[in-house]
Amino acid sequence: MQPQRGLTTRLVHVGEQPDPVTGSVVPPIYPSTTFAFPDNQSMLELMSGQSTGYIYTRLGNPNYTMVEEKLANLEGAEAALVLATGMAAVTTAVLTLCQAGDHLITHRDLYGGTFGLFHEVLPQLGITVAFVDLADPDQVTAAFRPRTRAIFVESPANPTLQVFDIAALGRLAHDRGARVIADNTFATPVNQQPLKLGADVVIHSCTKYLNGHSDVMAGAIVGDAAYIDQARQLMRRLGGTLNGFDAWLLLRGMRTLSLRVERHNANARQVAEYLVQHPAIERVLYPGLPSHPRHELARRQMSGFGGLLSVVLKGGGEAAARLVDRCQLFTRAVSLGSVESLITQPVAAVHYSVPAAEREAVGITPALVRIAVGIEDAEDLIADLEQALA
Repeated sequence: MQPQRGLTTRLVHVGEQPDPVTGSVVPPIYPSTTFAFPDNQSMLELMSGQSTGYIYTRLGNPNYTMVEEKLANLEGAEAALVLATGMAAVTTAVLTLCQAGDHLITHRDLYGGTFGLFHEVLPQLGITVAFVDLADPDQVTAAFRPRTRAIFVESPANPTLQVFDIAALGRLAHDRGARVIADNTFATPVNQQPLKLGADVVIHSCTKYLNGHSDVMAGAIVGDAAYIDQARQLMRRLGGTLNGFDAWLLLRGMRTLSLRVERHNANARQVAEYLVQHPAIERVLYPGLPSHPRHELARRQMSGFGGLLSVVLKGGGEAAARLVDRCQLFTRAVSLGSVESLITQPVAAVHYSVPAAEREAVGITPALVRIAVGIEDAEDLIADLEQALA
């Protein structure tokens, strides 16, 4: 019987072993699009499910298998599926559960790409979406319909850093035969375990913390084996396939995930504590601060509070733009979760295409700035913000 090993140990070892041909400690990259068979019968047995292996990279690749085993283990799941992007993961996860005539419940303060999918694309496919405050059980309960298939939640949310009670949402959904899909990109498996809290499916934009080096575009879905098998079949038809090299890079990044997240957590806390007392800042949105309206919930369901925070500038949109422009160490760029610190004004970046009324309803105003704190020295990051706010 295998001993129960710690998360950092599992990040290094699960899904990996020395190459049996050469003894290489680092697994090889499998860039091949196709794989050979000793005879026709072997190919037939694989296609019919009588055997396992690889035939064509859109259908599977050894580098995918390594990442999937590691990620499923980290999230405490039966299986995982890697895809080309985080949005491929969101789309495939939802469409595995929902078809024309079905219904989805979610919230407004979502990543802009996810909001666009739910607001514009799903209705075109005949899937209706209710946008409610997931922190209000009465609103969630009232939103259910006979064909509600799932609640989709980001916690913490992008870019408001709102925290939602995943366990409570799980109870509401399961009592009505629905499931909970939780986007765990911001928290990572290091800081939060949604499946243990009551979620049924977890998704990641692996582009962010899991890879951590701003050089891979990838996504993942994690859940029970039957659901992941359905998602895999759909992904193969939709074509949102990763490639072997990016899967290999993702595997490399995941080995140091817990070390990086520990530093992200510590740095973000220091930056947040500095900004909360700054006279130019009206409000700091960070779950790790006691002033966060759902800090106690975050403490219960998270073991760390992540590297993302948002601030609201007293001077409005002009002050927010000035802060972004004056930073010298923070890079003006979208994305998050990498070793370098990034800064954006969401209304001018990934939330630009979200209708203004929808943004403002959840506090995504021109005065809001999102800060993705990297792993640099916290003192240098604070000094940069200080001169930018001067």
